[in-house]
Amino acid sequence: MKLNTIILMMGLGIGTLTACKNEAKQDAADGTAPAATDTIAVTPDVETNTVPATPAVSMMPAFKMSDEKGQPVKLESLKGKKVVVNIWASWCPPCRAEMPSIQNLYKKTDKEKVAFVLLSVDDQMEDAAAFKKKQNLNMPIFFPGEQLPLLFNVQAIPSTFIFNEKGELIKKMEGMDDYDTQEYVDLLKG
Repeated sequence: MKLNTIILMMGLGIGTLTACKNEAKQDAADGTAPAATDTIAVTPDVETNTVPATPAVSMMPAFKMSDEKGQPVKLESLKGKKVVVNIWASWCPPCRAEMPSIQNLYKKTDKEKVAFVLLSVDDQMEDAAAFKKKQNLNMPIFFPGEQLPLLFNVQAIPSTFIFNEKGELIKKMEGMDDYDTQEYVDLLKG
């Protein structure tokens, strides 16, 4: 019993370091750093932080976004490629921490076969653009053009969704992860 309690507490501790609640942006607006209470563990599988997909196949939602220049883009227009959607914000420490690994994965993929959608939920587009410039990221950033679809209503950010060429969800991740791995390279190649 004592061992189970220790394992549970360790899992919750790890989870709190890997995700931000959406309320954390309020603290950022106040100019203070998000407190530990602004994190949440969404970890049915403590080791990987992967949230199992539902038995039914989830499909890429019809969703309107805008790119950094304000041009409208429909998410579903990317079908035919594998699509990596990462929901993030510049005020979220785990989001900022995982960006270098996403950038490294982006560099290793064939842009003709894989599209990256870094969907910023910052209140101001300028905040995301400033973060991108400061970090020398060359991935495309997008902004919601309408309310997030149900599939993207998550308990924590960062959250990542990977869709295959048919628009079927093949991986969902709530919380921070290391994307600079052979596993992700292989997932996006195959």
